[in-house]
Amino acid sequence: MKATPVQLKKLLDLQSLDSQVAKIKLTASSLPIHAQITDLMESRTHIDDDLIAATTEVSDLSVAAERSEADVVPVRERLARYEEKVEAAEMDPKALQSAIEEVAHLKQRISDLEDVELEAMEALENAQRRLEQLRATKEQIEVDLHSSVDKRDTEVGELVSQAKALAADRGALIPEIPEELVALYTKIAGRSQGIGVTQLEGRRCSGCRLEATVADYNSYMAAEEDQVLRCAECDRILVRS
Repeated sequence: MKATPVQLKKLLDLQSLDSQVAKIKLTASSLPIHAQITDLMESRTHIDDDLIAATTEVSDLSVAAERSEADVVPVRERLARYEEKVEAAEMDPKALQSAIEEVAHLKQRISDLEDVELEAMEALENAQRRLEQLRATKEQIEVDLHSSVDKRDTEVGELVSQAKALAADRGALIPEIPEELVALYTKIAGRSQGIGVTQLEGRRCSGCRLEATVADYNSYMAAEEDQVLRCAECDRILVRS
């Protein structure tokens, strides 16, 4: 295959453009903002689970609090009736004593039930506070996530614009290089980490960084000016400086 020194130089320019685009793609895929968005999305998933659990807890505790409140009502009504009987004293001493004892028993029962009711209300209030905190946290996560997505889109958009500009330069450069040479370059780059053409720097290939043997170096230097050389070590297209 033949190519003029100018064409080989343009092939190096093509490699430079492709390397810049590859670097931009790598940068775009490894922006720190991607990790931040992933963390926020995971946090949102966890907080959604916590919200479901907290909402269920509040619902269950609300039922328990209502039940404990309802349990006190009939006991208070019963106490009121017995207190009226005691105050009226319209019964024999034995029945009166029994009524007095029942009043004491009912008061203790009400006290116990009120303790249960108080505990239920406190548990409900704590659960409601936790639910509100979770909702506030969820809201902040959504704000942070929206902001992070906007930031990512801006950063990626800037990189995409740079890549498009390089692609335009590449498109203008391609017609100036023999089609067969571009095809060879593309094939080699595809199997050589994106690097299809390198330079001979002294006796060292800038691609594989290996120094040519004396025989290989002499062969490179003795080749015709328009001959397309290949590195004996990495098989990339080799352009003499």
